[in-house]
Amino acid sequence: MSSAATAKGERRRHTLVRAAAELLCEGGFEAVSHRAVAERARVPLASTTYYFSSLEELVEKAVEYLGAAELAQLRDRVEALPRRRRGAEATADVLVDLLAADPTREELISRYERYIACARHPELRGVERRLLKQRVDAIAEAIGRSGRRVRSGMMTALLYSFDGAVASSLAEDAAAPRDYVRATLVDVIDVLAPVDARV
Repeated sequence: MSSAATAKGERRRHTLVRAAAELLCEGGFEAVSHRAVAERARVPLASTTYYFSSLEELVEKAVEYLGAAELAQLRDRVEALPRRRRGAEATADVLVDLLAADPTREELISRYERYIACARHPELRGVERRLLKQRVDAIAEAIGRSGRRVRSGMMTALLYSFDGAVASSLAEDAAAPRDYVRATLVDVIDVLAPVDARV
């Protein structure tokens, strides 16, 4: 196979993955079918089965694509975060800004649908585990930059507190989900990530 054909194939695969990711965000897992992806990507229907062994593989790549995009944005925000000691409320604001900076309601729903889907789709578990670890690492960096102690296990608990608050706000159709999530974090931040007296 020539390099041109290989490059074309990679472009086609990327187009299909991006189309599947868009559908996943807009309508959940039910929205992703071979036909819908091909139509969104404006390619022949046979392309989805030529480039991917199954719909499950295509969905897995779409989940990886969405997670990578979210993590790239998260890392950029963390790297831009100034180092200074922050109180509980300021730290909660930082975490909300880092983890949920202006997503649409549909994007938030998609994020948590993907996470829950691991229970029914084992092929997604490895992807979500990697994404979870990277999100925890980003939180740990943000907490350290806020003059607070980074303790093993507590950063995961902090992320779970955030995720639980977001999921609850979505389930309750909270008018101001940001305020809902922020209030939850303010209540736990000093326990899970106390101020570091050495800083």
